[in-house]
Amino acid sequence: MMGLLVFKEHLKAFYGKYSFILNSLKKFGLALLVFLMLNQNVGFMTALKNPAVLVVLSLLCAFLPLSVLTGLAAVFMLIHLYSLSLELAVITGILVLAAAILYSSFQPGNSILMVLIPLLFFIRIPYAAPLIVGLSYGLSAMIPMSFGVFLYFLLIYAKQNAGVLVGTGTIDITQKYMQILKSLFSNEMMLIMVIAFLAAAIVVYLIRNLSLDYSWSIAIAAGTVVELAVIFIGNSRMDVSLSIGSLAIGVLVSVILAFIFQFFVFAVDYSRTEFLQFQDDDYYYYVKAVPKVAVSTPDVKVQRINKRKEDKMQ
Repeated sequence: MMGLLVFKEHLKAFYGKYSFILNSLKKFGLALLVFLMLNQNVGFMTALKNPAVLVVLSLLCAFLPLSVLTGLAAVFMLIHLYSLSLELAVITGILVLAAAILYSSFQPGNSILMVLIPLLFFIRIPYAAPLIVGLSYGLSAMIPMSFGVFLYFLLIYAKQNAGVLVGTGTIDITQKYMQILKSLFSNEMMLIMVIAFLAAAIVVYLIRNLSLDYSWSIAIAAGTVVELAVIFIGNSRMDVSLSIGSLAIGVLVSVILAFIFQFFVFAVDYSRTEFLQFQDDDYYYYVKAVPKVAVSTPDVKVQRINKRKEDKMQ
């Protein structure tokens, strides 16, 4: 454990020294992954699949706030969907705008979750999302998280029904909109995932704010149990098929990622917990103080003794 803590301190020092470069590389890599994901799953506009376009957009995102990546990814997705179906693009655009207005009215920022959640689904570790959201964000983050789940299933719907959406030219426009809306919002697996993610994130958020020893670890375990329980109950009630092997691997990797996140963000020493009491004119205050785990990195100096002896002999 001490070796990991020393490594963490070295990593923090390295990150602090090169934070601008590392943040830019991180945003560039994330943007490139997001645009590649969209091209692979809803790449209906050939011009946007040009590698030069992806590199330019990713470089632009590298030096701008993460909210810009969310906006560019939304526009990128809408252009692809427009190339497939005007009706689907209009519905998606209205829903994206509604989600942005709803979320910004509570707490602006963290909109990157709407991009990260579909990405986690495509790399098959989506179950980490509610655990990390519950550990690091507030309740307002549930909005972009839920909408991220919806966007993933929307992309899957567009990918699986591309031929149907293109071949509905003779159908009345009202029927088109109704058919798309019905297909999107009647997706039982999407409903199960939204409920499971919300329940798990809320449980994690509530437990990690309790004055308990190892509250973050307990929150991760409880959130995982709640998430699995909702998924299994939903699958049995709605008769939805789900790969148990894929679920088990995804949950295991997600739990490991959550504990790694906890180690780097919330490493504390409960053995040195202190309970403090003080007062002012109006209140008595009872405070539980848990110190962070801090280690001093060894300062190793190498002296070349043989070299000194050779110099003296000369």
